[in-house]
Amino acid sequence: MLLTVHIAAGGLAIILGAVALSVKKGGTLHRRGGMLFVYAMLVMGITASILEFRRSAAATNLVAALMSVYFVGTALTTVRPPSRWTRAINIAALAVAVGLAFISIVGGVKGVNTPGLSPGGVPFRTIGVMSFILATVLTLAAIGDVRIMWSGMPRGGPRLARHLWRMCFALFIAAGSFFSIRERVAKILPEPFTTGRMRALPILLLFGAMFYWLWRVRAKRPLSFPVRPDTPS
Repeated sequence: MLLTVHIAAGGLAIILGAVALSVKKGGTLHRRGGMLFVYAMLVMGITASILEFRRSAAATNLVAALMSVYFVGTALTTVRPPSRWTRAINIAALAVAVGLAFISIVGGVKGVNTPGLSPGGVPFRTIGVMSFILATVLTLAAIGDVRIMWSGMPRGGPRLARHLWRMCFALFIAAGSFFSIRERVAKILPEPFTTGRMRALPILLLFGAMFYWLWRVRAKRPLSFPVRPDTPS
């Protein structure tokens, strides 16, 4: 049952994330789709972490699952007015990011020094490199969290950029976990869509859309994002 919930939440998150990226920003469909995406990612990440811990507790997979929860949580608090619960979430999220970065570094050192293949057929050294990449992303995100806690939430473009890249990275975790494995894609999509290039296309489109919207934000072009006023509650 837990695996079924995880698969359903992951599939729903990919669809909702694609919708939120594609529609007009700030519109009703964007706001509602974005919130449903957050809920789906939270369910997917929590169930994935439970399943992975019960199965093998592999560091990379466990970190990726918890990262999805971390990124959607902090992306959501970015566009919410400061309050007790947002501050509590940000403090807890910072602790999670630091802890996951440390676990990733330890896993990376272990992976690059371990020859052979993992039970999933992936070289341990490849897993080690992936762990270092995750550690780098988490460290940068944690630095951003510290800056927010020290100086307060930024306004305008920087605030929207923080929301954008964190939501997109969470979507990347969901989409990457599905499209990276051919057998998973073959169960749902026809044979022409199972090739390496076709499976890489959604990831490239995701990052293309992310960089486009980040450019729009940095260029200060008109956007209508659902950022609530900074009025403490």
